[in-house]
Amino acid sequence: MASLIIRPGTRDDIAPLDALLARSYPRLLAADYPPSVLVTAIPRISKAQPALVTCGTYFVALRDGRLLGGGGWTRAAPGSGRRGAASVGHIRHFATDVEAVRQGVGRALMERVLATAAEAGVRRLECMSTRTAVPFYRSAGFEVLGEVDVPLDAGITFPALRMVRLLSSREGG
Repeated sequence: MASLIIRPGTRDDIAPLDALLARSYPRLLAADYPPSVLVTAIPRISKAQPALVTCGTYFVALRDGRLLGGGGWTRAAPGSGRRGAASVGHIRHFATDVEAVRQGVGRALMERVLATAAEAGVRRLECMSTRTAVPFYRSAGFEVLGEVDVPLDAGITFPALRMVRLLSSREGG
């Protein structure tokens, strides 16, 4: 098996990310969410955000030229567009292809995210996790703070869990 390449996202990654999200989210989330939630949420959460993908702190994972995952961090909280404290970062739009789950893709992306965030002075990373992804984030050192409803559109919310992880300067390398 060829090695995994992790690199910053580019505009050329947007369409493959859209396809990955549309293919993977319905299958991966089905065990943890009722169809009534998924039918309204999937069309809204399965689109790559061009500004996020190209921001420099969003990364993609490729093997043999095939995009297998994406994820990153920003200082701006999801949906706000506003930067918070310089020491706080937010995990953004992590996803692994349904055919590549448990093959180290998410772990490799998270290692890059943790390292780049720590190098940039981030000491606290927050995320809004799907119910499905909680075990992944826990394995990366995140702790659940509580349940939240993430607003997706007028009158449409998505049940998630707010999680946090403290970083040390040593993680930056």
